[in-house]
Amino acid sequence: MAISKALEYEHKVTSSEIDGLGHVNNQVYLDWFMDAATRHSMAVGWDVKKMIAMGEGWVVRRHEIDYLLPVLPEDTVRMRTWVETAERASSERHYEIIRVSDGKKVCGGRTMWVWINYGTGRPARIPEAVIKDFMDWNP
Repeated sequence: MAISKALEYEHKVTSSEIDGLGHVNNQVYLDWFMDAATRHSMAVGWDVKKMIAMGEGWVVRRHEIDYLLPVLPEDTVRMRTWVETAERASSERHYEIIRVSDGKKVCGGRTMWVWINYGTGRPARIPEAVIKDFMDWNP
């Protein structure tokens, strides 16, 4: 069972996101994942400024992306992201990208995040307040 409810929003593909093959560039999906994670964290009250001020916060350990179908110019996609697990110093976040025109899943993925002390660069235990805020968040 997921730790958090999903954050969802729509995005219309821009011309700058299209590569030489005429579809969304692979790197763009990673950018979308990072944007979704940032939006979700901000929505539950844990923006970057707050984490920097406390001297701890998230960094990425690993990304996994499954490219399923192409996304083309002028497509609109629905981004979904949620926190699946949170244990000790790590958390797994999941993503789905759905093409709005036909409802098909075009991309899925996950990121392993690690909570670290920014001063030492070493992993730290995820504060209970962080987990609680993601669990209690109701979009």
